[in-house]
Amino acid sequence: MLTSKQRAFLRSLATEIDTIVMVGKGGMSEQIAKQTDDALAARELVKGKVLETAGVSSREIAEQIALETNSEVVQVIGSKFVLYRRNVKEPKIELPKARKR
Repeated sequence: MLTSKQRAFLRSLATEIDTIVMVGKGGMSEQIAKQTDDALAARELVKGKVLETAGVSSREIAEQIALETNSEVVQVIGSKFVLYRRNVKEPKIELPKARKR
């Protein structure tokens, strides 16, 4: 589970990356889930976009992909969404530490 500080950090990183996952009129598919899963394994942070022709909200698509790829939804703004999944073997992104309460 991401803290708000970690989420803010990931959002700042996401502004620099390109949108690589596109969901169109076909909606969610196994191919999109596989493509996203591969991208998360390679990059940890992935930006996607839901086209208007998809007929489904970007929040719904982001949550569905997150569920299928075992990742977390970092942000959904308009038609774009950002997903994060830590690569346990070779982490690429160093998250800020969560403070103990």
